Amino acid sequence: MKTLFLVISIVFFSFSSFAQYEERDGNRIGITIGISQSALLTSNFNSKPGIGWNGGLSVRGNYYNNWSMIYGMQFFLNNIEIETLTASNQKANSKFSLSGAQIRLLLSYNVIKDHVSLDFGPVLQINGELKSDSKSAKNTISGTNLTADQIQDVNTINGNAYIGASAGNKRIRGVIFYQYGFTNILKNLNSQEGIGKYNFKGNISSISLQLLFNL
Repeated sequence: MKTLFLVISIVFFSFSSFAQYEERDGNRIGITIGISQSALLTSNFNSKPGIGWNGGLSVRGNYYNNWSMIYGMQFFLNNIEIETLTASNQKANSKFSLSGAQIRLLLSYNVIKDHVSLDFGPVLQINGELKSDSKSAKNTISGTNLTADQIQDVNTINGNAYIGASAGNKRIRGVIFYQYGFTNILKNLNSQEGIGKYNFKGNISSISLQLLFNL
């Protein structure tokens, strides 16, 4: 995981250095910070969306016939809730978190140059485990005989589709975007002895609001 983060950082800052060198041609480096609502779309669990955060750096490439490109990296923390049963057989919504980093390579159509754009493209996601909070670790997942700490080993490399829009000026913009994970983030669980019998399938989706500050 550390090696992957190092590679991501090197690639991104290489792009950033190039953008700074070509700044006179309209490239912009931006800092983003925001909140997100994430959900685990699966029939294996009863889950509810949770609120998390995200933020990072991006570089917007030169305009060409109202099109530009955005490449960047951001870090995120997604939270969801999954229905579990306590030791006394009481239902409880247990909190799970997923953190990691993403690399984006987006096409951007400039509806109004320097003010409004529509953005879309693929996102590579590298994440850690789906961690449960400590007090829920031994709760039983509703509808299974698994405990919360048995479903943590999810896929660490996933792909997302991104669509969003931004509006503002050259310095500050508001950004709204939706991401859908088109890979089965629960696939790893199917290869674990005694767990795979449930045929796990799940996709992460999230909607985010951010502020973008261009340097």
